[in-house]
Amino acid sequence: MTPPRITIVEVGPRDGLQNERALVPTADKIELINRLSAAHLPVIEVSAFVSPRWVPQMADAADVFAGITRAPGIRYTALVPNLAGLDRAVAAGVTEIAVFAASTETFSRKNINQSIDESLATYAQVCGRAHAAGLRVRGYLSTAFGCPFEGAVAPGRVADVAARLADLGVFEVAISDTIGIAHPGQVPRVLEAVLTRVPVHQLALHFHDTRGTALANVLASLPYGIATFDASAGGLGGCPYAPGAAGNLATDDLIYMLDGLGLETGVSLAGVTDASTFIASKIDHRLPSRYAQAQEARRSLKSEV
Repeated sequence: MTPPRITIVEVGPRDGLQNERALVPTADKIELINRLSAAHLPVIEVSAFVSPRWVPQMADAADVFAGITRAPGIRYTALVPNLAGLDRAVAAGVTEIAVFAASTETFSRKNINQSIDESLATYAQVCGRAHAAGLRVRGYLSTAFGCPFEGAVAPGRVADVAARLADLGVFEVAISDTIGIAHPGQVPRVLEAVLTRVPVHQLALHFHDTRGTALANVLASLPYGIATFDASAGGLGGCPYAPGAAGNLATDDLIYMLDGLGLETGVSLAGVTDASTFIASKIDHRLPSRYAQAQEARRSLKSEV
């Protein structure tokens, strides 16, 4: 049954910007997040407390958290890979974090230099310390629809790792299409497997639009009761495994579709457009969001009249 209200988790400042080639100044990241707050996004993933050597774009995570204006009722979150990252997040005043596991061994080793079992052992420690400090923990499960190294991934394997993440005490597991390979025929097969192990209220979906199927995948998942989706303002962030391709599902496109379906989000599309327009001027390419491009064309037409 399609849920009447959808929660959007805005991942542009983290998952979007970390894949952008151009380094974005701290002040611009803060401005982007403040504009997203003004658009009433209920959850904003601000940054990641990861090694600056591996992800230079996220080196200023603490400064970004210190500079943003936190609006009441909005959750400001961060990604952490280990206990050291957790300590940095706590020191920055973060109250909700996310950890990230993989559905395939090869991706896990190449992404974080740990096997799936090793990563879950690390996250057990992170979750234990985070919960003791009063932090909520979300879990990402990457390569759930396909792996750039191993190819097809069995839905049963996705369900197994998702259940293991849930057993760590994460409040939500974001089943993620890391390389944008999912299609509407595949989404039900993965969801039906995962739902045998994890209840629907603990599931979210994180789609990429590399092959132009992200919105179709959202539509395919709504009848299963999925009520939380990740998205990135303007479609920020490319796909590292498909250079030049679109990356994350665009928040603008998602809100436009959900508004058309009569599903409540509480998010201002105009506000998201404002945030997208701002960040578009700070990167070195056009935003892939179809809605953002349509608005850009409309503004250009008006200026010529």
